[in-house]
Amino acid sequence: MRSEELHETLLPKRLALPIFASDPLSSVAYATQEILLVLTLGGLTYLHFTPWIAAAVVALMAVVVLSYRQVVRAYPSGGGSYEVVSTNLGDSAGLVVAASLLVDYVMTVAVSVASGVDNIISAVPELAGYRVLMAVGFVALLTGVNLRGVRESGRAFAAPTYLFITGVLIMVATGLVRYLLGHAPAAESASFGIAAKPGDTGLAGFALIMLCLRSFSSGCTALTGVEAISNGVPAFRKPKSKNAASTMSVMGILAVVMFVGVTALALVTKVHITDDSCRLTGLTGDCASYTQRTVIAQLASAVFGGDHSVGFYFLQAATALVLILAANTAFNGFPLLASILAQHRYLPRQLHNRGDRLAFSNGILALAMAAGLLLWFYNADVTSLIHLYILGVFTSFTLSQTGMVRHWNRVLGAEPEPEPEVRRRGQVARVINAVGAVVTGLVLVIVLATKFLQGAWLAVVSAVVLWVMMRGIRRHYDATAAELAVTDPNAELVRPSRVVAIVLVSTIHKPTLRALAYARAFRPDHLEALTVDVDREQTAALQGHWAQLDVDVPLKVIASPYREITRPVVEYVRSIRRTSPREVVGVFIPEYVVGHWWEHLLHNQSALWLKSRLLFTPGVMVTSVPWQLTSSTRADHPARRAPGATRRGEPAPPPHPHHHHRPVGHGSRPGDGQGS
Repeated sequence: MRSEELHETLLPKRLALPIFASDPLSSVAYATQEILLVLTLGGLTYLHFTPWIAAAVVALMAVVVLSYRQVVRAYPSGGGSYEVVSTNLGDSAGLVVAASLLVDYVMTVAVSVASGVDNIISAVPELAGYRVLMAVGFVALLTGVNLRGVRESGRAFAAPTYLFITGVLIMVATGLVRYLLGHAPAAESASFGIAAKPGDTGLAGFALIMLCLRSFSSGCTALTGVEAISNGVPAFRKPKSKNAASTMSVMGILAVVMFVGVTALALVTKVHITDDSCRLTGLTGDCASYTQRTVIAQLASAVFGGDHSVGFYFLQAATALVLILAANTAFNGFPLLASILAQHRYLPRQLHNRGDRLAFSNGILALAMAAGLLLWFYNADVTSLIHLYILGVFTSFTLSQTGMVRHWNRVLGAEPEPEPEVRRRGQVARVINAVGAVVTGLVLVIVLATKFLQGAWLAVVSAVVLWVMMRGIRRHYDATAAELAVTDPNAELVRPSRVVAIVLVSTIHKPTLRALAYARAFRPDHLEALTVDVDREQTAALQGHWAQLDVDVPLKVIASPYREITRPVVEYVRSIRRTSPREVVGVFIPEYVVGHWWEHLLHNQSALWLKSRLLFTPGVMVTSVPWQLTSSTRADHPARRAPGATRRGEPAPPPHPHHHHRPVGHGSRPGDGQGS
């Protein structure tokens, strides 16, 4: 797609919702399960705390959604939390948010895909042995779709997201209606008891509070991905801020309704799930081989009439799809944020480049590689991965809401004083953001306290390493820019006192003569040919042939008692520079270009080493002079055709060498090289 077509990739709200909100919407498939898994550590005793914990999660969701509606209106450029914090709290705090979010986006992909694979295995248990392979395969599929562009991924992912929403709402409505009519559905695990873990029975006081807080922090996975809309505001159609805020409201309402419904239905059907199937009591057979179904699978089976009902398979398919596609939130958020950071010189500039389909291809590939490695290392196990999750999100939430409070303080204290209506809206927004900062800050402390030793430390370490790396990248770019800045143009434009051209020669053939002709075209002050004496007989033959042809360029021979080529040439060139620092030395390396990959294996790397060493020598210009062999210009191999090469039967243009500073080939000796 042409750059001018970027506006055609902008999203209407109906496509923006599945793209940017699939993560928080799909998290209802496992958020309730995570709450129950923690509470059942003490058996069935503490399940009566489930409604209160769910209510706290809902309240937190409402606060965060309201807070981020203020962010998208105040900062519509797409930086989201990073821009808010950088602007109001400083660059270092902004990088904390950026590092936390980048790490959390990787976790989002890993957890979402692993959870989706879990639901597939719940429907087809025979696939349990292919868990990791399926997870990595789904990441590769998501990568391919996202490389096609934002709009295309939205079209591909819209249907599964809306099917999942419809399926969950139908399931919740059907199950609760049956309950109200006196025919409450029962989960397959309702008859099982759960043996408490040693040390988790009879908890009271601080220990019980910590258990509930740990369960609450696990349930907060329902909030992951909420900030993605604030990062993706530029992808919306105009009016961007209004459409983004509306989409965020719809997302919040749907997420709350589904989460509350699934939690209520889990209590009604008496779903009993634990982290270890051997703690289930009343189970017949080998407990180690028993695969517990996910909460959403048990609910679908109970409500729709068993494992073979159409409703069960429909919801399981939709759940698995939307959980896998929920990773798409990260595939949009990560590249956008990485692009902004690259633009600000905190990440490599390649991450700011758009690909053929106007997507940030390098960011998409970087995210896919990191998530794939994480899934492989943790065997795509949701319980293990979930502990690494949500820490970055709440770091972002807390700092961004604190930054928004400072933003409103600055707006309300501005001169001249804002209009009464603007002032009133600002004061309300400041209160919302202040409450959000306090609440999410408390949750961040809870998450750190309850999950740090269970694996969250890895997310903390990763964020710290990324923060340090980004600071180092910025220092490098700043130092490079300062070094390259022009302070006195006249001084930089002063011509060198003398130009010395050196053509490297190993034998006399067409590439050598072309290099000599090309070097002569530059009209240097001094031109000479240079060969390295690694074999006296060959060198004597070369000198005789040179004299016989009467080449009007002097041939200089430098000795190499240890049969090296690179070091003698580099030392000779440096000796010229030491004698006359204001002179410029141009080294011309004749090379020929081959057309088959295996031909590269037939030559050594002397030209490559020469170039890599000479490029580090100040005042030295390295020029490759290619000679295209027939195999490199074959008409039946257009992909290998060299620039400017023609098909057979076409008039050949005059050969023209080209400059470059990256090695294009390797010769057995300089002047007998092979290009790539």
